[in-house]
Amino acid sequence: MKAGKPVTRVLFVCLGNICRSPTAHGVFASLVENGGLAEYIEVDSCGTGGWHVGEPPDSRATAEAGARGYDLSPLRARQLRAADFRDFDYILAMDEANLAELRALRPPAFAGHLGLFLEFAPQRREREVPDPYYGGDAGFVRVLDMVEEASEGLLREIQCARAG
Repeated sequence: MKAGKPVTRVLFVCLGNICRSPTAHGVFASLVENGGLAEYIEVDSCGTGGWHVGEPPDSRATAEAGARGYDLSPLRARQLRAADFRDFDYILAMDEANLAELRALRPPAFAGHLGLFLEFAPQRREREVPDPYYGGDAGFVRVLDMVEEASEGLLREIQCARAG
């Protein structure tokens, strides 16, 4: 990485910020930290809805992430803010519905990357990370698998962009 480049800021977005986006937040932040890149890349997550503001991630998401060595316990749900479009370089939605909402809210001056998180896992057939909230534990396992793959792809993308 080139010295002097500004920090790259990444925001993961789902509906309530208690399942998918905090999982992505925790996994990606762990990759960044383990890669020694924390001074270059900042990570956050939020929801388009405000129902769970201030709550920790879903216990099933926390348990599955913990089984793989990711700690989601410090995270608390927050709702998307207008300033997020100013503050983040990558705003990544977990599904098309949240992406549509983000596109509707995007100010004309936003010059960052707004898209689906699974764009960074091109080997996957799925385009959306499914919401596991109303399903069983297997849904959280599937989400974590998807998130790990997309996180690795996103990190490669950011490293290439920073190096160029």
